[in-house]
Amino acid sequence: MASKIQEILGSAAGLAKGMRITFREMLQPTITEDYPDGPALFQERYRGSHLLQRDENGLEKCVACFLCAAACPADCIYIEAAENTDKVRISGGERYASVYNIDYSRCIFCGYCVEACPTDAITHGHGFEIASYNTSTLIMRKENMLVAAKPPLLQQ
Repeated sequence: MASKIQEILGSAAGLAKGMRITFREMLQPTITEDYPDGPALFQERYRGSHLLQRDENGLEKCVACFLCAAACPADCIYIEAAENTDKVRISGGERYASVYNIDYSRCIFCGYCVEACPTDAITHGHGFEIASYNTSTLIMRKENMLVAAKPPLLQQ
């Protein structure tokens, strides 16, 4: 009989503790964002749409090593490599990615491609407005992901 009473009291104490936390949170002001009227705030570690980076000379960092495509568990990265020439230099390595596509209808934003890249060519940006009713618009091409080249510094 005494153990039954202790069990009931323990359950009531747990219920009271839960209700106390619930009521305390109900009295706190709610935190909302004003999106789309205001800016959306992200943590630094947020994994948004991918970006292809450039080096300090403005050349593409991607050397078409295919490690990102090999690391992708969703198999959503498609790359075609081409050779750099003396006249046309696209990247700092021997090769560059002439075609670099990511199918966002399959991508799970796991970050394995970013971790696998030896040249830090692919990174996650903070873009998040990529929803679409048409799956053909969910294939991001190299031209859409490539970071704009910085203009050369002016000589003084």
